[in-house]
Amino acid sequence: MTDVMQVAEAQYARGLEGVIATESAICKIDGQNGKLYYRGYSIEHLTTHHTFEEVTYLLLQGSLPDPEQLKKFSAQLRAERAVPGIIVDTLRRYPRSVHPMEVLQSIIPYIGALRREEGRAIDISCENSYHLVAQFATIVAYIYRIRLELPIIEPDNSLSHGANFLYMLNAQKPTDLAGTAMDVAFTLHAEHSLNASTFTARVVASTLASCYTSVSAAIGALYGPLHGGANEQVLEMVQNIADPEKAAEWVNNALTNKEKIMGMGHRVYKAMDPRAVVIERLLQQLSKSLPHHNDYPILKVVQETVRNYMEKRNKPIYPNVDFFSGAIYNMLSIPSDLFTPIFAAARIAGWIAHIAEQYSNNRIYRPRALYVGPDPRS
Repeated sequence: MTDVMQVAEAQYARGLEGVIATESAICKIDGQNGKLYYRGYSIEHLTTHHTFEEVTYLLLQGSLPDPEQLKKFSAQLRAERAVPGIIVDTLRRYPRSVHPMEVLQSIIPYIGALRREEGRAIDISCENSYHLVAQFATIVAYIYRIRLELPIIEPDNSLSHGANFLYMLNAQKPTDLAGTAMDVAFTLHAEHSLNASTFTARVVASTLASCYTSVSAAIGALYGPLHGGANEQVLEMVQNIADPEKAAEWVNNALTNKEKIMGMGHRVYKAMDPRAVVIERLLQQLSKSLPHHNDYPILKVVQETVRNYMEKRNKPIYPNVDFFSGAIYNMLSIPSDLFTPIFAAARIAGWIAHIAEQYSNNRIYRPRALYVGPDPRS
């Protein structure tokens, strides 16, 4: 009983809910007011005025680059987009039925091992792992094309990060709007404080495991359906509804049966998810250029129906970024099982920033468990 009381006094919180586990200068979430900041810059400002490459520099280096710094950093990243032939050969050997996230999780430590074999230093600064930001997108595109037995498309270093990803995926250069939409989507998902995958990365890094191993662990956490994958479920809902005129009835039936409407509500935000505001604006623009898509009209009916239902119960609820992102990807001809790998291809920037921050002032994570088993036995 004494042990239980002592642990309870240490503020037991199931799932570490609300527990502050570390200090970080990378990301600030103001959930009450629906605000998100990377290194002090609002997500609205960053998605309006800066590319994913600039945001990556900000996350990794702590400040936005000046023109000369950006030119150098961009050249370095783009030069790293291509992956070694041995990695491509390895990707071809995976069974076609394996989920892309499982491929990603297992291939990252192999990339680290190859670089060590090539004589490239693998230390805990993470600077030698920046190439992963460029190569994640390449690997995701290659997984997709290899699975369909299509020829792989080499990166085009004249294109932005988002536009190049779409080019490698679909073998044709995207429109300016599509390229911008993909780049903004990467920025929106690049960082989000101490979420499950980022926390996993920091826990593994706290043992002084390599950046590659820590990233691999983070991918495993993101693969879980309670973390990544919500936008895939939202798109499935939209496809089940199929017609905007049937959306309200479908939602009311689901709510009556106490079914969860995916993409509505967020663990942290008590107001509109600021990322959802940005991505909805993009979705509106894409919908105008692709009027045959019903995704956005259906989502708006779902949003309004859920909001009206919940407001009558004094429980206001708002869409999160996943509510709209799946529709964006669908309009860009991206299959739904790539949604979470794309999430990883964006979040790699935040993961590396957090791993480096963990290394810089490290203390191994060692929480306590509240023992509720039997007393000592004979």
